[in-house]
Amino acid sequence: MNGTGLSGQVYAHVGQAFRELRYDLLIVGAGRMGAALARFVMEAAPQVRLLLAEEGGLPNEEGASLLAAGVWHSFVPPEQRVRTERARQLLGESLNTCGVLQGRADPHPGFSPLRDFWTPELDALIDPEVLPFARLDARGGSFSVGSQTLQNAQTAVKLGADLMLNVRAELLGGGGARLHRLSVTNTHQVVVDHSVTLRAGAVIVAAGAAGAHLVEAGLGLITAHRQAYRQSPRLNLPSGPGSRVLRASGFILRPHSGGYSVTPPTVHPDPWGYVPSGGRLAGVPVGLRRELIESVLDNLEALPGLGGEGLVVGRSSADIPGAWVALPAGGWPLSERLDGQHWLLLGGERADLSGLSVAEELALEIAKLQP
Repeated sequence: MNGTGLSGQVYAHVGQAFRELRYDLLIVGAGRMGAALARFVMEAAPQVRLLLAEEGGLPNEEGASLLAAGVWHSFVPPEQRVRTERARQLLGESLNTCGVLQGRADPHPGFSPLRDFWTPELDALIDPEVLPFARLDARGGSFSVGSQTLQNAQTAVKLGADLMLNVRAELLGGGGARLHRLSVTNTHQVVVDHSVTLRAGAVIVAAGAAGAHLVEAGLGLITAHRQAYRQSPRLNLPSGPGSRVLRASGFILRPHSGGYSVTPPTVHPDPWGYVPSGGRLAGVPVGLRRELIESVLDNLEALPGLGGEGLVVGRSSADIPGAWVALPAGGWPLSERLDGQHWLLLGGERADLSGLSVAEELALEIAKLQP
């Protein structure tokens, strides 16, 4: 139980009785942002009675936390440098400093000839005639967002936070939520639903792409934030422990399990109710969304590796890893106070770069408000 100095309780299914109907703080969403916030709050204010509620498992296999590229680099605007550097400190040893290489088509301050950074695996990935300039962040690298999320949630529980999995939260005015606990019987046929109303002194919505919708449906508050569905196909070209992350033409190619994971640019926001589906390549149905196919075709000259047999296209969108991502207004991770008791916490596409520091800032703000 929170506030006792003992480890918190983990509620994984409806068979576990839940009687705590009042908390100081409810965090909706145990993805990368919610889990980090819970950890930082418990470190700053261990007396806080905190419940971290997650609709899926941990880390959620359908969420962006498990599929995120997990890439940190220092190629950011000056106004973001303090936050990104703090995020790197918080990443600590979980960051594999393999280096991040950014390619460019035209000369620019800070860029050098690409041949100065050339490595053998780049032969199959990039055309140096199209992208002849580059810069290298030797301090940059990659990390596992899923492992980081799990570790942060576990640390929060060890410090006294309660964690509830398989629960859908419906926000209530006045601070609190209607929690719908979900579980499936051992026949995998019947969904058991147990609902409970919980009050909380403060509620932080850290539900990623679904956050703005939860706030609108539960509190009637409209925000400027949006969402998109982003796929992360695999590129089966050789990579090794020392291979660098490549950023070029809006794509991120991250060395992963002997190949590369591909993070494409987000072309446009998806409306609520949109159902992701695959497109067609030369008239043949594939798993890549039409927008992703267009992005690949537009950049084949610069990144010829995307045009070979190594790119996994699948037969349906189910074959290609994908997840909903938040698109915070302004494009960078943020926290937004909605009223006297509710906050919205969003990571989005650049959560790798400054998400941890934004979560830490909000945690310190929340801690100051506790008695």
